[in-house]
Amino acid sequence: MTNSLFDISGKVALVTGSTHGLGMAMAKGLGESGATIVINGNSSQTKIDEAVASFTAAGIKAVGYKFDVTNEGDVIDAIAAIEKEVGVIDILINNAGIIKRIPILEMEVDDFKQIIDIDLVSPFIVSKHVAKGMVARRQGKIINICSMMSELGRNSVGAYAAAKGGLKMLTKNMATEWGRYNVQVNGIGPGYFATEQTAPIRVDGNPFNEFIIGRTPAAKWGDPDDLAGAAIFLSSKASDFVNGHILYVDGGILATIGKPSNEI
Repeated sequence: MTNSLFDISGKVALVTGSTHGLGMAMAKGLGESGATIVINGNSSQTKIDEAVASFTAAGIKAVGYKFDVTNEGDVIDAIAAIEKEVGVIDILINNAGIIKRIPILEMEVDDFKQIIDIDLVSPFIVSKHVAKGMVARRQGKIINICSMMSELGRNSVGAYAAAKGGLKMLTKNMATEWGRYNVQVNGIGPGYFATEQTAPIRVDGNPFNEFIIGRTPAAKWGDPDDLAGAAIFLSSKASDFVNGHILYVDGGILATIGKPSNEI
């Protein structure tokens, strides 16, 4: 009974922005649980091909599609191709995103708009067109990758926090509109993870590294593989009555105000 609740064998999962980092880790978790993975990227076909090759070598069924998640025409064409060539999309993870660390007073409007476009508008576009098929079939799972910045502010990430806060509420509204059709829409809010992108600041003596370890009750950075369980749960039958929820995988950061610097 337990195994069947989390069984996603034979499902097709589209994970946007999944050629590296957390998106690739979540895709890997779904693939190891039996799903066929559709890898997406837009910057490099080579990166997509390399990701597909690494998944295939690990025994995971994977295909890759290069398209721009902010371009509605590209999205429509890609979904049609995926559903014709691979199968209907059962699981969608909206992971593609960017961050620019620029103080609000110094940020150009074009930079602000670009972040909103990729981090908030693209999940709307992709979800809208994938959900049409899910609604018609009366079944589907959508996971929007939110952030702790969906709940908290931080210096120099105003546009990112605005986008991720908006994505949290978009998730709840999608759940509200599509729940009656047996489509569950939830979010995952990652904490701070040990990725290639964070490697330069995860060194002894770096103030931010010390801040994160001290601020996190688990007293460490997360491993990208730690996201796999949350992704599998929200993609499986086990979450059929979970809708509009944001699952924070953050080592406990949001549970605490932190500890005094002199605490042992």
